[in-house]
Amino acid sequence: MNHWTLHTSSQRDESHPTGSISHPGRPEFMVQCRRSPVRTTKRLFQLLVVLFGMSMAASHATTLPNIVVILADDLGWGDLGCYNRESKIPTPHLDRLATEGTRFTDAHSPSAVCSPTRYGLLTGRYAWRTRLQSGVLWGYSPPLIEEDRPTLATLLKSRGYVTAAVGKWHLGLGWPTREPVAFGDSSTPAADVRLIDWTRALAAGPCTVGFDTFYGIPASLDMVPYVFIRNDRVTAAPTAVIHGSRSQRQGGAGFWREGPISPDFRIEDCHPRLVADAVDFIRRQRPDTPFFLYFALTSPHDPWVPTASFRGRSPCGPRGDFVAEVDAAAGQISQALSDADLARNTLLLFTSDNGAHWLPSEVADTGHAANGPWRGMKSDAFEGGHRVPLIARWPGYVPADRVCPALIGLNDLFATLAEITRSRIPQGAAEDSISFAKALLGRRAAPRPPLILHSIQGTFVVRDGPWKLIAGADSGGWTQSHSNAPAQLYHLDSDPTESHNLWSVNRRRAEKMARLLSQIRGRSTAR
Repeated sequence: MNHWTLHTSSQRDESHPTGSISHPGRPEFMVQCRRSPVRTTKRLFQLLVVLFGMSMAASHATTLPNIVVILADDLGWGDLGCYNRESKIPTPHLDRLATEGTRFTDAHSPSAVCSPTRYGLLTGRYAWRTRLQSGVLWGYSPPLIEEDRPTLATLLKSRGYVTAAVGKWHLGLGWPTREPVAFGDSSTPAADVRLIDWTRALAAGPCTVGFDTFYGIPASLDMVPYVFIRNDRVTAAPTAVIHGSRSQRQGGAGFWREGPISPDFRIEDCHPRLVADAVDFIRRQRPDTPFFLYFALTSPHDPWVPTASFRGRSPCGPRGDFVAEVDAAAGQISQALSDADLARNTLLLFTSDNGAHWLPSEVADTGHAANGPWRGMKSDAFEGGHRVPLIARWPGYVPADRVCPALIGLNDLFATLAEITRSRIPQGAAEDSISFAKALLGRRAAPRPPLILHSIQGTFVVRDGPWKLIAGADSGGWTQSHSNAPAQLYHLDSDPTESHNLWSVNRRRAEKMARLLSQIRGRSTAR
């Protein structure tokens, strides 16, 4: 018997934040957020803890919180035990984080793949409003974030935050070259990459869009060039070439492409090095200066390269072991905050950039549904492509041990963090971001306006409450499917697995949804 926790109602704050919020002085629990099943004694104890935390919160209500966003790469909704009781992968640290905070069950990445989601999260703007209409960027791609585009980093920096990015960038870079060239967005650069001058600073990257510091890699862990970047320079030039490898699905050591690699880069060491740098950043922070850490993991995206101590942690092979290592990384970040006495005033958010790339045959072979009960997988317009875990902890503010079904897009983080930090959103910025601060703080919230989602092939999806329209006849991604109708309409409350296409029987609703999509696509503040 399955024990899925399914919530599909939409309750959100639809105001665009520019001012301050009132922090709760007593526990005011959301109508749409329910308690997880616990014993009565445990509920009473937790209530006392919440009341104590709320009273303590009053003493630092005017203090800006530290903010840590951990973004996993290709982690599925069903990978975590707190979302899927039948998960085959041990995730004790994230399960504990969910107990200490609020777990959202209807959160979505703006896209079912990587780069567009990262753009949406950092800018509060859908990536299809840019040149990126489908697919992802590559290691040599030029910057996707426009030169003067406000980002979460610039927003929080204006409020006095120290800002840092660690991990996978995958939003394009301004590679310095010995003569003017244009690399483009294809996997094979149009220009000669030998023209890159590895001794010079990047013309554009994380440090030109608001981050004080950066340590990480250009794109995915399977994409060239294999180099580490510290702030605006590579730590070592890629003077060698690594041969490509097949994925574990094909009997290889893990999939990565052939190409240039620096002498200080080992694919197996990338994840632990990034975790160590994120932990070190936290340890170096001062309690009197707020900080924003955007920690974008390279895992559990292929290549699945868990370190030796995590091999064999799950019955799901190297990917399952890599997920267990992701869980441990979240635990290390949480522990670093506690050790530095920063946890009490830190909003810690954990999520994923899209669903898991986990095949139906792998679900059958392992019994592990990486995307939970949802149809499809990474890349798809179906729920498995973009419904992602989202866990938030902020002691004394975010209610503990809560499950919240509010409809949320990761593009909404911009407006939410602006409201929480009492930051003014610049004119024309973050036009696709709607604050869910009320839902985050356990208070009543209005339903979210329609949310737009996107597949790898550029298929549009619109959510309006429980209704979902896929503007195409198939998955828009890697799942093999086809509908006889030109579009797909689902009511997720009554049909969460998207099994019954209502497009033909409810044309009125389908046409309304299509109009909503058209209106939102046409509403943009070009800059």
